[in-house]
Amino acid sequence: MEPRLPVPSLIVLVGPSGAGKSTWAAARFPPGEIVSSDALRAVVGAGEDDQTASTAAFSILEQIVAERLRRGMTTVIDTLGFDQESRARWIGLAREAGIPAQAVVFDTPAVLCEQRNDIRTRPIPKTVLRRQLSRFKSVRSELEEDGFDEVHIVVSKSARVSEVEPIPAISDDINPGFAEGGKRHTFGLMVSSFAWETGMGPTLVDIARRAEAAGFRDLWVMDHFRQIRGVGRPWEDIPEAYTALAFVAGVTDRIRLGAMVTGITHRPPVVLGKILASLDVLSNGRVNCGLGVAWDDEEHAAYGIDFPPTKERYELLEETLQMLPLLWGKGTPPFEGKHIVSPGLICYPRPIQDHIPMMIGGSGEKKTLRLAARYADACNVFGDPDRVRHKVEVLAAHCADLDRDLADIEVTHLTNAIASADRTQLRARVEALRDRNTTAETYMKRNNAGTIEELMELFTRYAESGANNSVVSIPDVASPGAIESFADVIAGLDSP
Repeated sequence: MEPRLPVPSLIVLVGPSGAGKSTWAAARFPPGEIVSSDALRAVVGAGEDDQTASTAAFSILEQIVAERLRRGMTTVIDTLGFDQESRARWIGLAREAGIPAQAVVFDTPAVLCEQRNDIRTRPIPKTVLRRQLSRFKSVRSELEEDGFDEVHIVVSKSARVSEVEPIPAISDDINPGFAEGGKRHTFGLMVSSFAWETGMGPTLVDIARRAEAAGFRDLWVMDHFRQIRGVGRPWEDIPEAYTALAFVAGVTDRIRLGAMVTGITHRPPVVLGKILASLDVLSNGRVNCGLGVAWDDEEHAAYGIDFPPTKERYELLEETLQMLPLLWGKGTPPFEGKHIVSPGLICYPRPIQDHIPMMIGGSGEKKTLRLAARYADACNVFGDPDRVRHKVEVLAAHCADLDRDLADIEVTHLTNAIASADRTQLRARVEALRDRNTTAETYMKRNNAGTIEELMELFTRYAESGANNSVVSIPDVASPGAIESFADVIAGLDSP
């Protein structure tokens, strides 16, 4: 039965993506009466699916709703309608304006929502939709307590519940994974800033154990001898990378450990190989080897470390990639290169792993990615999903040229992330973190701050771009709940 809605009124549409809310509203109300979060994302961002524009879009939505209700105008709010705090605020505004508040709930079969989502130009991740469907059940019971004057139910006529199979709800104990038949998408945690009020040792132990419990596969630290620009000031605390990793190895059981990435000039390559082998033994086979050509010439000068021209550093990197598997292997094979010479490479104890995985950091298309295609088990590239997709295409071309399977190389990327269960928590964290010269919107965009669902969608886009692994840096990583709030994102994309 068609809902009979008073005029004017506040009308809050409630339902998961694909339930038919926007289509229903467009057929019954003039465009000026509909306030849509998707439409506002397109106004302030790159399109309706631009999740980085969500904060700005919802801010504008609140302003429009408040002004229309103040004027006593019919206002149709087209969002998911799941946030109880927002619903209460809108009802309060309607009460002040003296107009009735109506909720229109879309009881659409789950499988129909999924089918509609599948045919969209940019569908939302299936795991996100399933979480919406699970949350929808509790939202329906909340509506009776919200104080709406009336709650109307719209039942889809396109399919009957008896004709379709329900989509299973997602519980906290289920790790649904990214894509059926696709590659496993995993996560690493980057700890780059150590400017903590509590002691470095206890705090690092706490972070590592919480990261392991949250489902992070890897824990990474930077290999720098002083703090780098962009993260902090040169005199801020930063421990030597392999000392810190050895310390973490002793207080964890499963999480893998590595430096992202070790500058090839920072230590003699054979010494680096010995360090990695020792750490692999002491951690029971949990070491990753991250390598790069190094970039901070000022740091090298400050510590009296030679910083050769780029060409020589690439030569040294390639020789190291050739030498390390020999060092970690059986016997004492000789090695003679332009920069590394040994009459007999010897390393005992040998690593527990038959082959310590080697990752090359950097996005250089002609040299770095070609070295990754020839020698590496993984590469770490930079940029948004579209940029990562391009780098994967370049890597694939190098693999084809070298007759290597792209699937043998894990593509990782590094980015900042702040995940919160709801916008109230998210706003509070952002306000606590940003400096007064940075707006909340700028800080959120720069650090990929969003709800669990928004972050799941972002990292699904990375996965679709060809990245198998996402390494995240959480600005307030030492704060209670900062790591745990990201666990739902991991659960949504990391399948066993």
